Amino acid sequence: MKALFTLAFCTVVSGKALLDRNLAYRSPFHDHPQFAHDTNEIHARHVQHSRRQVQDAAGFDDDHYPTFYGGDFSNSPFVWNGGLNFTHSVASGDPFDTSVLLWTRAVPASVADGSSPVPDQSVPVCVSWKIFRSASLSGRPIDTGEAFTSYDVDFTVKVEATGLQPDTKYWYLFADCTNPSSTSPTGVTRTLSDPDTPAHEVNRGKNLTLAVFSCSQYQQGYFNAYGFAAHNTTADVFIHLGDYIYESLGNGAKIGRHVLGRELATIFDYRQRLNQYRTDESLLFAHQMAPWITVWVSERSRAMHTVNHVVNSAALQDDHEVADNSWKAGTADSNDTTIGCSFSPSGACFTDRKLAAVRAYHEWMPIRQVDADDKLRIWRNFQIGKLLDLTMLDTRQYDRDLTDVYYNTECTQLMYCLCIFLDDEENWFMESLTQSKARGAVWRVVGQQIVFTQLNESGAFDLDAWDGYRGNRQRVLDHLKQGKIDNTIIVSGDSHANWASDLAHPNDTTTYNAATGEGGLGVEFAGTAVTSGSPYGTGILPEAANNISRVLVDVNYDLQWSELSYRGFFTLTINPSTLTATYYAMNNISFPNLDGFASAVFVVENGANKITRPVAGGKVNAGVLKSSVVDQAT
Repeated sequence: MKALFTLAFCTVVSGKALLDRNLAYRSPFHDHPQFAHDTNEIHARHVQHSRRQVQDAAGFDDDHYPTFYGGDFSNSPFVWNGGLNFTHSVASGDPFDTSVLLWTRAVPASVADGSSPVPDQSVPVCVSWKIFRSASLSGRPIDTGEAFTSYDVDFTVKVEATGLQPDTKYWYLFADCTNPSSTSPTGVTRTLSDPDTPAHEVNRGKNLTLAVFSCSQYQQGYFNAYGFAAHNTTADVFIHLGDYIYESLGNGAKIGRHVLGRELATIFDYRQRLNQYRTDESLLFAHQMAPWITVWVSERSRAMHTVNHVVNSAALQDDHEVADNSWKAGTADSNDTTIGCSFSPSGACFTDRKLAAVRAYHEWMPIRQVDADDKLRIWRNFQIGKLLDLTMLDTRQYDRDLTDVYYNTECTQLMYCLCIFLDDEENWFMESLTQSKARGAVWRVVGQQIVFTQLNESGAFDLDAWDGYRGNRQRVLDHLKQGKIDNTIIVSGDSHANWASDLAHPNDTTTYNAATGEGGLGVEFAGTAVTSGSPYGTGILPEAANNISRVLVDVNYDLQWSELSYRGFFTLTINPSTLTATYYAMNNISFPNLDGFASAVFVVENGANKITRPVAGGKVNAGVLKSSVVDQAT
């Protein structure tokens, strides 16, 4: 085992405080402290083998050893000094106007290189961090500090940098406390303006760009979309609309992407999968170059509260972060029942799996705890100056009724009365839209996991999307119309395909005109997967996909564009006058590359509540426009 030594600092900081500075030890939920690691117990474990415990104390003079514990040298622990590996680079997230979270993973070198699979549990790892205004990391850091980590949190480190300026770019890095020359890669992050900033001053007067992703399955391909966005767009924001990881197994051996372990059920399983996903070069780089916000699955809560923090990016947890087709009491293969869960292939009940997933997600992602008034919910509202309100919905876990979990498909086809969310979340959502208009925000972007617009697929409907929850959709559309709430943009994931639609009541040919867009209530942009296969056939070629798209845009009245072949993402570029959605397609995900192209561009003008005509300027580089099908028909 490599050497250890007692580390001395000039500042008097308690060892427990250094544990508490690492937010990964905390419970993911303010109101549920029982899920936190007991830092008192970990602290006691660290000091129980201190030198005073194993050596004669006569030779020590406490007054001359300024340690973590002041002059009380008897409590000074050993600190790991055998070298650290920052195995998963760095990441940042949850930026407010004056603070941001910073993340890394610092693994003892002997563990990382495999020479010692289990570290001495009594030895903490100390990591320092600094954040600067300059890319050269010159001058005095704006904020700095140290924190402990250990095997208890998978050697993850999550700290909050404070005292930052609004709307400002920053550079940061971590280092080994015992060897400051051993550092992590340098990360880039930023803050945004406060909620009262005039719309034309947000992002210092430049366009604000959000990059929107969903559904990244490791064994299906390389995460080139993240790298393309980080290298080849000006995205300020990364939004992930669900399925950041997948709980399932699958054979990716032919492209070198075989997943480790089993179907996820325990804390070890979820940690291992997050670890493996975060080895993808493009995903590592995307986390290194921009801040993210991520939220996780929620249980039933009584809370109703609007969170008015400024954020720079957002992500929703869909269903595969725990298990497939989640609802409020289970998934397709693990449900909480009175007869137990021995039938579950995962070997775990849903609640057990969910808590394990949340714990690992909290450790591995640069996220804050849920606000005390939020409890376990993820639906909340973020105000980005007067330019934008970003409303994040949970259409998966929070009070969602039983969905199609495969064994009940025939039954759910008859159950259109199901609720995608119940009264408290729905009322909160409606009120958030109303308040957003009242406060003078120009745009309302609603981030959520599943396609909102009705999609008639040859008489079949996806009951796992809003087509299974038609009452909720009807009330949302009625609220937009009756409240005269304009500039609402819904962004969606999960479908593994690209869609662009005007928002209108399904089959409404009286008040909405599909050709001109008049009568539209807003717009939906739904994006394809980063890697997960097309619902019309994994690997389906563009020509075959376009044949299907021609039918879909013809029979779905408000659907303006369909593209079913390419994997990728889209961006929203926002200013007070226009919102522009640019879709990007990756040419090949079977190996790491940045080979992609812009497949379509759509513009929405302030106050129009529709996609500008001609849609996409009348031309797209992939997929099928409704206007082209209409022109062919005439």
